[in-house]
Amino acid sequence: MNTRLFALSLSLAMALGLSACSREESGSAATAPTIATPQAYEAVAAQGKGFSVGALMSAQTVYVLFDPQCPHCAHLWQAAQPLLGQTRFVWIPVAILGPKSLPQGAALLQAADPQATMTAHEQSVLGGSGGIAASASIPAEVEQAIRANTTLLGQLGADAVPFIVARHRQSGQVVTQAGAMATDALARLIGATP
Repeated sequence: MNTRLFALSLSLAMALGLSACSREESGSAATAPTIATPQAYEAVAAQGKGFSVGALMSAQTVYVLFDPQCPHCAHLWQAAQPLLGQTRFVWIPVAILGPKSLPQGAALLQAADPQATMTAHEQSVLGGSGGIAASASIPAEVEQAIRANTTLLGQLGADAVPFIVARHRQSGQVVTQAGAMATDALARLIGATP
């Protein structure tokens, strides 16, 4: 019953266009952007710490800042799967939604197979089970990386996850977008072929 209620609530939120989890939901206030959109790509590439999936040798890299507790991030993970053959995605964990975010982000960063671990995690989140089990004991450098990722999210002026930063494949223009989207919309945003 709990899972059905969660799924119904999520479906309603998606239908209403609420496709992101915001800092306001976690009680934090968004910060003013200190990194403008044209510089966002280079800033995230230089400062973000995440794990790569997809076409690792692709000329195109798409960065996704996500919170492990965000169901919209789980939907974006699924939507990105058909594009993995042509695009490299770097998933960068942040911790804005609750106490499980940091340990789960750490578990994903340290996973031997981050793609398989993330897939299992996101299936658990969407299934209403809260994601993978994660140790509260986090190496200092991993915790620091996730906290730095969270600060970076605020510097980008983002108040919601997932937050996408990419260069459009054809125009080269930096694009940013908060929220989950279907595969075809994601492909249009980044200039990929669905």
